[in-house]
Amino acid sequence: MRAPEDPPYLATRAVHAGNEVDPGTGAIRRPIVAANSYALPDDPSGLDWSGTDTALYTRNGGANQGWLEQKLCALEDPSGVTPGGCAAVALASGVAALHAVFFTFLRSGDHVVSSDVTYVATHRLLAELLPERYRITATLVDSADPEAVRAAIRPETRLVHVETPANPTTRITDTDAVAAIAHEHGALLSVDATFATPVLQRPLERGADLVVHSLTKYINGHGDAMGGAVLGRHELVDRIRADAMVDAGGVISPFNAWLIMRGSITLPMRMRAHCASALQVARFLEADPRIAYVAYPGLASHPQHELATRTLDGGYGGMLAFALDGGPELQNRFVANLRVITSAVSLGHDESLIVHVAGSDDDPRGRRFPPEFRRYGHLRLSVGLEDPRDLVADLEQALSRP
Repeated sequence: MRAPEDPPYLATRAVHAGNEVDPGTGAIRRPIVAANSYALPDDPSGLDWSGTDTALYTRNGGANQGWLEQKLCALEDPSGVTPGGCAAVALASGVAALHAVFFTFLRSGDHVVSSDVTYVATHRLLAELLPERYRITATLVDSADPEAVRAAIRPETRLVHVETPANPTTRITDTDAVAAIAHEHGALLSVDATFATPVLQRPLERGADLVVHSLTKYINGHGDAMGGAVLGRHELVDRIRADAMVDAGGVISPFNAWLIMRGSITLPMRMRAHCASALQVARFLEADPRIAYVAYPGLASHPQHELATRTLDGGYGGMLAFALDGGPELQNRFVANLRVITSAVSLGHDESLIVHVAGSDDDPRGRRFPPEFRRYGHLRLSVGLEDPRDLVADLEQALSRP
């Protein structure tokens, strides 16, 4: 029997959090507030024009953004583990959210320890742009090995950043272990949990200081809006809101915030379907002798399968990577022969998406991939909401065509 003070279950939070009856119209759904300015008080002389506590200007925060942030906190921290309560800031894209973390908490001369396999923009920020322009250095390590993280920390390390599951290898990091190491050395831990979403993984409950999501992906879920978010305790998120949102201008638009809030309502049920179908697809591919490898945390062959089982709640996600036993021409021909699965970037959509990336030892990011990724390249597959029998049939016919 649940106590009255217990938070509602996940699906209920996804439906109701951030939503109220609109006082102006009586509509039971929050409207799109497509204003860039809000009415000022009769005497505005005491206002902080860069402030975010009073509705002034949408760059300082808009109505739809605020409602979305309420929903995100309800999904990410339902038990209130964040000291002082959860805060969220919604921004224009997932990369804007990542940049906001680095921009806000790093200074010239600081050092970052990061997963060596991350989203390509994260890698470029840490390995190229921040060192070249601001003398912020980064050591990229296999974050699945906590001792590698510990060995990389320096006196000037201010931030540890991990991506789990990692894009595109699906590598899993033990957030609890890495959080303990970061905090032992006075550093913050940020976790990009885009692949898992709050349905499968809530890093704030495992010691992370900040969690980053590309809202463009699963949380929106329909391939029609862009956004990003950072969540954590108020003292950290308020700094991001003031510096990276207001003064760097990375605010989310009202329409995108509204679309993402609408999409997030079905996130729990969508993630269950993504997980179940991805596991079925991964098992089919692993059993086919024409496939060189499959990387999916739900398979016993995955290097971090046991860790994924312990740290992911209710499934292993909708993302997998694989390759045919052959060169780039074979991989490209296979993709061209697909009829249900769409060749496109992005992930977490209702439709299944696949993208072929050739193997390379020349690309600095690619050199950190596992050997099979470098040899064969990889096909990153975002398993959508189609019937998995149709997805398996599509893969089978594409494999069988010359």
